[in-house]
Amino acid sequence: MKEHIIPHDYQISREDRHKKNSHNSFLMWFTGLSGSGKSTIANVVEQKLFQKGIKTYTLDGDNIRKGINNDLTFAPEDRTENIRRIAEISNLMIDAGVVTLAAFVSPYKKDRENIKNIVNDDNFVEIYINTSVEECERRDVKGLYKKARAGEIKNMTGISAPYEVPENPAIEIKTEEVTVEDAANTIIEYILPKLKIESNE
Repeated sequence: MKEHIIPHDYQISREDRHKKNSHNSFLMWFTGLSGSGKSTIANVVEQKLFQKGIKTYTLDGDNIRKGINNDLTFAPEDRTENIRRIAEISNLMIDAGVVTLAAFVSPYKKDRENIKNIVNDDNFVEIYINTSVEECERRDVKGLYKKARAGEIKNMTGISAPYEVPENPAIEIKTEEVTVEDAANTIIEYILPKLKIESNE
């Protein structure tokens, strides 16, 4: 069937969208344990970008697992497929000129490497939200660790499933040492050159 798929030659390019938006587009991938603060920090980063007039969108478990990926479990092979689909969605959003933020545990190095291959290395900013499992369990915002300890949740990253720490993330945020605001500012400072913001004046 694949040999019959012929891409249509659309006339509006990614570069055209960048010029219209007055900024570049790429993917910021927030990885870390459940409860590490990924979504919280991504939310503040997005607010700061929005205030600058940057077109953004955040992907996370709430809008992905309940919709397009509601057929997937948390088994290793389904986690891989979950991340692959998110990467493909992100790639489309980058092409649409949208700065995309994705906050997912994404525990496996090979899956995160695959994201980079899908969206292209230049479009991928890996942000490791480094929070100890002890601190995540202490916070236990969604009550998941308690359920995992009680045997109600299987394949819980950090408890009964592994988390493979990023070796060379673009940014590492140690949430037990910095505030959410400071973390967001660090990320903004890093990505500002990548945005290539153009003046409309």
